[in-house]
Amino acid sequence: MKTLPQLLRVRQWNKNLFIFAPLVFSKRLFESQSFLEVLVGFFLFSLASSSIYIFNDIIDIENDRQHPEKRHRPIASGKISLKFAISLSIFLGLGSLLVSSYINFTFGLIVLGYMILNILYSIILKNIVILDVMTISAGFVLRVIAGAEIVEVYPSSWIIICTILLSLFLGFSKRRHELVLLTDKSNNHREVLKHYSSYFLDQMIVLVTAATVMSYMLYTVSEETVKFFGTRHLVWTVPFVLYGIFRYLFLIHQKKEGGDPSEVVFRDRTMLVNVLLWVISCIIIIYFRGRYSG
Repeated sequence: MKTLPQLLRVRQWNKNLFIFAPLVFSKRLFESQSFLEVLVGFFLFSLASSSIYIFNDIIDIENDRQHPEKRHRPIASGKISLKFAISLSIFLGLGSLLVSSYINFTFGLIVLGYMILNILYSIILKNIVILDVMTISAGFVLRVIAGAEIVEVYPSSWIIICTILLSLFLGFSKRRHELVLLTDKSNNHREVLKHYSSYFLDQMIVLVTAATVMSYMLYTVSEETVKFFGTRHLVWTVPFVLYGIFRYLFLIHQKKEGGDPSEVVFRDRTMLVNVLLWVISCIIIIYFRGRYSG
């Protein structure tokens, strides 16, 4: 019973929660119609991403068998036949694309762009140093843009910048985890890892960490933000962002985790509580304390 959800990587659908960001930060979270439309978009994007996950597992089947954790995946372990996996990937991809285009043509184009980008990633881009992580980051940006299209708002420059930086942080952290975990076998599992080193990745992580925190801080205190939300209180959400970043770095360096960011958030209760507190704080400040304080 667990094999199919593992194949679809349902637990990684939480990455698609980024599609809700424009809904929340456009102050339309409690508009039932908008919420339902974004919810439908979330499931369509999730099915599209599952088709890509299956495609990627098919391409990486031999490399996954050499990985201490990924060798247990349904296709690599032989629990799911290659023929069934190919058929399901095509069905989910075409189905989600057709329904998305029918509901919102532009949203459908974004889903198509996401799928093409990730197919290119699985075939070519994952082997190009730095560009591999930037491609992962682009996928998160497309999620945000998709959410903005559904609620018909123009995505804030701040939310795009913060999404890019945060996803780069997670991407470089993932590469570091793979490099440390696999040691001498890293090149066999993922060719691009031979171009990385722990020192280089640590430098990249430090850079994007600082940029992520600073960008979010500037966003909360910018006059544009204060004017739109009618409050300066959003700055009080900064401690949650700081703690989340610091906690993730702790898990990477001290606990040797970080291979799958979506897994880390749900496996580490402290991190999960912190994320929930940040979300709740943002909602309270944006929707219930929207009073300008000069």
